[in-house]
Amino acid sequence: MDRTSVNWSGPMPALTTPFDHQGRIDERAYADNIDRLLHAEATGFVAGGCTGEFWALSHDERKRLAEVTVRAVAGRGTVIVGTGCVTVDETVALTRFAEAAGCDGALILPPYFVKLTDDEIFAHYRDVSDRVGLPILLYNIPGNAVNALPPDLVARLARLERVVAVKESSGDWNNYYATFLAVRDRLRVFCGPSSIFGVPAVQLGADGTIDCFPNMWTPGGLELYSSVARGNLAEAGRLQALGRRLTDLCTSGGRTLYPATKAAMDFMGFPGGGRPRPPLRPLADEPLAGLKLGLEQLGLI
Repeated sequence: MDRTSVNWSGPMPALTTPFDHQGRIDERAYADNIDRLLHAEATGFVAGGCTGEFWALSHDERKRLAEVTVRAVAGRGTVIVGTGCVTVDETVALTRFAEAAGCDGALILPPYFVKLTDDEIFAHYRDVSDRVGLPILLYNIPGNAVNALPPDLVARLARLERVVAVKESSGDWNNYYATFLAVRDRLRVFCGPSSIFGVPAVQLGADGTIDCFPNMWTPGGLELYSSVARGNLAEAGRLQALGRRLTDLCTSGGRTLYPATKAAMDFMGFPGGGRPRPPLRPLADEPLAGLKLGLEQLGLI
């Protein structure tokens, strides 16, 4: 397998996972959010990733999320589900379930918390690749996972049978672009922090964007990609500047990204928001008031 083995492209939101008042996955709100984003021209979705709070889900819930996503998308776009775990056996089990559920690919980050060498990370992906059938989307997000996938390691991983793409979410343009140059001929390359530099990434050939912001910033978070594809660079520049300001708003003033994303969705009346799961806490008091004021000032509510 390589980049030609899949047709993944375009803006694919990283979905939030909504929870009801009993703390269970709210499948109706989740499906409604998918439908809304498809009508806004999303080309597919990543479910159960960082935005989806995978760390707070049980294995059974992660399996259920795969099933619900496939059912809600109903063939209207690509479905990639997060299956990464610390151990090979757990990752393989979730990935095999995702394949049986009808997902198109698996988003797999390196084992997290424990610091690993590049050889140990490579061995983990090799052992997973050897035992699964789904195409693999590598996930580089060292700020969360501890372990990084630098460009030279991604180039090594590109030789594995099931690896077809990489989601580069380091937030470092130099690392993103070096990865793109190293593997673009073999892997599809997706820009994670598109709200920060999605426009230049797409201008230079990124296959698509995978980001949390389309959940709250619709259609702008999707049009970061499509405005470039249409050649409307003035609009692309305006959207990129707004994305930068929105990123700053959601990550300052006592706010972190995922609770802020859900709170913004609530302010906008979008399904799929609500309370995050502990250890995350919903925004309240000044952080919540500051988010609302900032969204007003940006013209988003």
